[in-house]
Amino acid sequence: MPIATPEVYAEMLDAAKKGSFAYPAINVSSSQTLNAALQGFAEAGSDGILQLSTGGSEYASGATIKNMVTGAVEMAQFANEVAKNYKINVALHTDHCSKDKLDSYVRPLLALSTERVKAGGLPLFQSHMWDGSAVPLEENLSIAAELLALTSAAHVVLEIEVGVVGGEEDGVAAEINEKLYTTVEDGMRTVEVLGTGEKGRYIAALTFGNVHGVYKPGAVKLRPEVLKEIQDAVGVKLGKDKPFDLVFHGGSGSSLEEIRTAVDYGVVKMNIDTDTQYAFTRPVAGHMFTNYDGVLKVDGEVGNKKAYDPRGWGKTAEAGMAKRVVEACEDLRSAGTTLSA
Repeated sequence: MPIATPEVYAEMLDAAKKGSFAYPAINVSSSQTLNAALQGFAEAGSDGILQLSTGGSEYASGATIKNMVTGAVEMAQFANEVAKNYKINVALHTDHCSKDKLDSYVRPLLALSTERVKAGGLPLFQSHMWDGSAVPLEENLSIAAELLALTSAAHVVLEIEVGVVGGEEDGVAAEINEKLYTTVEDGMRTVEVLGTGEKGRYIAALTFGNVHGVYKPGAVKLRPEVLKEIQDAVGVKLGKDKPFDLVFHGGSGSSLEEIRTAVDYGVVKMNIDTDTQYAFTRPVAGHMFTNYDGVLKVDGEVGNKKAYDPRGWGKTAEAGMAKRVVEACEDLRSAGTTLSA
């Protein structure tokens, strides 16, 4: 089935690590953006990850409802149905969740997955992120250890963040300073607390200058060598090459060289949101400007139904976003690597 089982998701992550490629993790917040991401993955011949932030899930539930769990469940169920039409594998993931939202987002979703697994079914999501970047490292890892026990029991992968991603996303903000760079000591402490897989599988967003938001190429000062330093030091201690499965956050404005260097150092997942948001919206803006007299009932006229029908401009939006997803797959070398081939 196109929505990855826990076993297929593990195989996806292992294949990415072994093949030196990474999966684009595309943030979605509606049926249209989800369909666009699936279209892009299929056109690229790549497996991929669909992810929902707390804000994206709240939006998906309805503007007057604003219930994160409702939105996440709704989108997961929708994905399970529509993904059946594509010959690729897709994993479902929940993005950044800060401490104040764990009890109203990740823990309820994990409880649902646990119930499903106990009944002989599959978890609702394949992975969840705990964003502990705003709390001290020891507290971050203590909460991560608690969640890892829960995710392991539910056959779900945990994503953690060790270090700080600058900028702002869904109300979580951080200054752009030296804390944007995870240290070797941070990496060592992480494996001391969470292990190397024996306590449950996790993937780690180690930061190397990453910043959320919109930036021109060159504006973000990335240091991918930080990832190599941590992988090498922890790897020597464990006797294992590239022990961490890494996640790349805040990649807008990154050069292709920086992206691929990070992948070579063990990145298996790269979050993409800002760029695909623009790719979705830009064709809509073009449609509205060029068809303004059809979209608007100018001077008392009736307008043009074909111009203002959401299906018309919606198709262009989905096509624009799908094209950007294909580009991401090519940049991350996941194009043509689907396990379904």
